[in-house]
Amino acid sequence: MDLAAAGKSYPPAYWAFQISNGLVLGGVYALIALGYTLVYGILMMINFAHGEIVMFGAYAGFFVLAACDATGFTKTNQVATLLLVFGAGMLVSMLMGIGLERIAYRPLRAAPRLVPLITAIGASVFLQETSRLIFGAPIRVYNKPAMLQGAITLPGNVAVPITGAFIIVASIIMMVVLYWLVQHTRTGRAMRAVATNKEAAALMGISVDRIIVITFAIGSILAGAAGVMLGFHNSQINSTMGFFPGIKAFTAAVLGGIGNIPGAMLGGFILGLSEALGPSLLGIPSQYKDVIAFTLLVLVLIFRPQGILGEQLGAEKA
Repeated sequence: MDLAAAGKSYPPAYWAFQISNGLVLGGVYALIALGYTLVYGILMMINFAHGEIVMFGAYAGFFVLAACDATGFTKTNQVATLLLVFGAGMLVSMLMGIGLERIAYRPLRAAPRLVPLITAIGASVFLQETSRLIFGAPIRVYNKPAMLQGAITLPGNVAVPITGAFIIVASIIMMVVLYWLVQHTRTGRAMRAVATNKEAAALMGISVDRIIVITFAIGSILAGAAGVMLGFHNSQINSTMGFFPGIKAFTAAVLGGIGNIPGAMLGGFILGLSEALGPSLLGIPSQYKDVIAFTLLVLVLIFRPQGILGEQLGAEKA
């Protein structure tokens, strides 16, 4: 395969557009991956139902957006509509995450590690089928407010969709806020203490249960925002829309270093850019972009299982 020829067959504007698309996907994957990495850092478990939390957030945003469109509120209050849509998605996802932790995971904290893993997979299937019963199987069109339609023309005649630019900026802002919260607030310090040693944190007066609930809530809030972003980016949603983004975000979390917040962010953007640029660079059809994502996962698990920024697990965590 002539990789150089494959790359040179496209003009610079094409590559610039694909990079912007990769950053959009990367921002969404990073937000979802942060949910995986936060929960893993605290509980040492993988919440495989996280993709369905993304999906429920997207549906919540969809119904609020549809109501705003039906009443004419969107036309005169576009910014307020966006805030309501994201607020609804984040709120519903937060409640889903807290409920999942309380009902499915909390009773299993002392169980062997395989038990909550199987429970998470079962919860994922249950939530998918529940959404199919509630919302139906058909694809629903996710309309965009007028302020997110159209494109921004950059130097070099590069057209970047306004929706994409919005997602990139919004996702980066959310990541910065999360990093600041974890590093510079009392709650963040408590989260890091619980992640390091639950027993010692409890002896110091930290409510471990409360911190675990907060961790699920934060991860689910980010998932809800990512669900709305996916709806705007793809212009459609359905009851299984969270599965593949959830698996890819897990790949991003492993790629960057599961349990490492900057690693989840880095892994998300690496995966997004790989999906967007990989098919053109390798000269393969775009339908094989998922193969690139999961090939990255396999390679990382073989050659650096702790991820790019992750640390080697000690014997007590292995």
